[in-house]
Amino acid sequence: MSEPPSKLHQGLALAGFIVITFCAPLLSVGSMPGTWYAALNKPEWNPPAWLFGPAWTLLYTLMAVAAWLVWKRVGLSKPLALYFVQLALNAAWTPIFFGAHQLGWALIEIVALWIAILLTLLSFRRVSTAAGWLFVPYLAWVTFATALNFTLWRLNPS
Repeated sequence: MSEPPSKLHQGLALAGFIVITFCAPLLSVGSMPGTWYAALNKPEWNPPAWLFGPAWTLLYTLMAVAAWLVWKRVGLSKPLALYFVQLALNAAWTPIFFGAHQLGWALIEIVALWIAILLTLLSFRRVSTAAGWLFVPYLAWVTFATALNFTLWRLNPS
């Protein structure tokens, strides 16, 4: 049986998961909302712009902690491979939606992201109940975002 990681090693790993997780949105900084998005027809339930920053900050933090909890139990493993797949899909949505203005392709991509999040949540839950629960708000937010993406696609045909 191997010795558990030291507190320093655990702290560095947590910091690493936070940095890696927050890199996902940084990869799409040039593709943020602008005049194109402001001009779209939106449903009445479209959230205000100020909500997205705090919501994603919380979600990325919860995601990183969940990944760290899994790492502490099983190291780099299949659940974390799923984590990195969903993180890549997360990073890809913004350039497709805001950068390329492709609402239909973004909808297909966000459905793939939703599936990847669900698979990651289920995989994490098998390792750590807490890690699974930490992914629930993320799945809920992306469920809402998927509905919003669909509605925007329907309201703004190309």
